Formats: sequence, C-alpha cells, structure tokens
Amino acid sequence: MVTALLWIPATIAAAAAQTLRNAMQRSLTDVLGTVGATQVRFLYGFPFALIFLGLVTAVTGEGLPAPGAGFLAFVTAGALAQIAATALMLAAMRREGFAVTIAYTKSEPVQVALFGLIVLGDRLTMLGAGAVVVATLGVILMSVKPVSRLSSLARGGPALAGIASGACFALAAIGFRGAILALPEGSFLVRATTTLVFGLGIQTLVLLAYLALFDRGALIGSFRAWRPSLFAGFMGALASQFWFVGFSLTSAANVRTLALVEVFFAQIAARRLFAQSASRREIAGMLLVCLGVAMLFAAQ
Repeated sequence: MVTALLWIPATIAAAAAQTLRNAMQRSLTDVLGTVGATQVRFLYGFPFALIFLGLVTAVTGEGLPAPGAGFLAFVTAGALAQIAATALMLAAMRREGFAVTIAYTKSEPVQVALFGLIVLGDRLTMLGAGAVVVATLGVILMSVKPVSRLSSLARGGPALAGIASGACFALAAIGFRGAILALPEGSFLVRATTTLVFGLGIQTLVLLAYLALFDRGALIGSFRAWRPSLFAGFMGALASQFWFVGFSLTSAANVRTLALVEVFFAQIAARRLFAQSASRREIAGMLLVCLGVAMLFAAQ
C-alpha cells in the first residue's frame, strides 16, 4: 500500500524540480535560442541519468532489464514528443509570461487520459475523470482572458503553441509509461530509471545531430554556458526520474493531473524570478486546481 502511493510524493517532487528547470531554460532561451535551450536539458541531463541508474542498480542489486522492440518503439515516441513539447513551450515563453505559458501546457491531463485509454487501456474511475476535468477547468480559467487570450489563440500565437506543447507532453507521458510497462522484468525503480536513460540518450543524440547540422552557434553556445546548463540538466533529469517513478506505479492521467500543482510553483517562480504577479482570476483558477487534486486523492 505504501509503495502504491509513492507516486504522490514522486509527482510533487517532479513538479517542483521541473519548475526550476523551466525557469532556467527560459533564461537560456534568449542566449541560445529555442532549440539550443531545449537541447540543454537533455545533453546535460543524460550524465545524471546514468548516475541515477548506477545508484539504483547498486542499491537494489538488480540487473538491467532487456529492452525489446515494444520498449524501443514507446521510448522513442516519448522522447521525440518531449523534444517537440519542450521547444513549443519555450517558444511560447518568449512571447508570454512564464506562469501563463505553464498554465497553457496544463491542458495536458485531459489529453493524457484520452491517449492513455486508447493506447494503454488505462481507465479512470468516475471521480478520477471528474478530477481531471475540474483541475483542467481551473487551468483554463487561469489562462484565458475574455479578449486578449482568445484573440491570441485566434491569431495562432503563443496560446496555440502552449496548448500544442501540452498535447506533445501528453503523448510523451503515454510513450514513457508504455515503455516502462513494456520492460519484461525489474522493480518499478529499475524500470523507471532504465527508461529515463534510454529516453535522454535518444533525445541527446537527436538534438546534437540537429544542432551540428543546422545551428552550430547554439551548440557552441550551450557548451560555453555550461554552468547554468548543468543546473538545468540536473533538475531536468531529477524531474524526469520522479515522473517516471510515478508512471511506473499508476496511470499517466493520475500523475499528470496531480502535476497541475506545478502551476503553484510556477506562480512562485514568476513572482520571484520574473516579477510577475497573479490576478484574482488566476487565483480562482488555482482554487479549482486544488479542488481537482483533492478529488484525485479521494479517488485513490
């Protein structure tokens, strides 16, 4: 029972670490560009993932599970979807506020629930499905203003990029959970960390190849900005480690709904780092998110 509920603290820890990583990547976007800043979390995160895997196998005494074709297909799909999601998110952040962009991406849980049902057969209880809807409505209330946000969406601006980012994050979550479930043996911790290493390895290779061919300036710049990039990479790997632990223990929809607590962390980061404050409407939206999260806990 205790192990089954570990996904709750793991998800909260992942959301906190991801907020710090997003804030650091946002500051690197102006220097390295969108793709360059996207690459940082993977290139600098991959060595930490290897360290995590070494520690996990040393502590548990387990060997590495043998990856099959199904695992490789799921982890590759998740890795590529996460690259697209991160790039879209950072592009939106260049034109919108940090906290608002994070809120746009949090249209994700409804999409995760749908994709999870179709692809993996993950089902939710009625109360769990209600939690997804209520929490997502809270995010919409935070994100959409009667005129400016809707007009931005109509122009295909940062709102559309943020929502598309949420869709890609949803596909990534399903891909990574599918990969974890596809591994034939190993504890939840070993399977989660093995998937993390493969995912970050694929992402690192893809983005290194892309930047070497099309944007060598950003690639060289990411090496020059190694200090902030190293921190962003560590926080990205740490966040992903906790996400994958959550995915190994419960449905992706449960994890990504609880992950909406990130909007609170994003508001704190926006206020402290970017001098952006929350409106009454955004506070009301956060209260709805709280209600949705409470319903999710009750459903467990």
